[in-house]
Amino acid sequence: MEDKELFEITARSVIVEVTDERTGEIFRRELPIDFYENANLLRLSGENLDGSTSQLVFYSARGLERLRDLTGKGFDHDPCGGHTKEQTPTT
Repeated sequence: MEDKELFEITARSVIVEVTDERTGEIFRRELPIDFYENANLLRLSGENLDGSTSQLVFYSARGLERLRDLTGKGFDHDPCGGHTKEQTPTT
């Protein structure tokens, strides 16, 4: 694989490996679950018994902050330092 920066990971199935607490035996299963991950979240998607889509989403700290900002509930600050009033062009 080339040395490219990786921004997201996607897959059409996942492999789950668990160790049974009682016996210590390891079990591996390949499951038909769509996997998507980036710096903001990890999302697992699959089908319910009725065939409709079901999702589990786990947000990173960065993802939660961005979600709060998008919904107007975040802190009133400039995380990248490029949007202060002094630097905003006037019309």
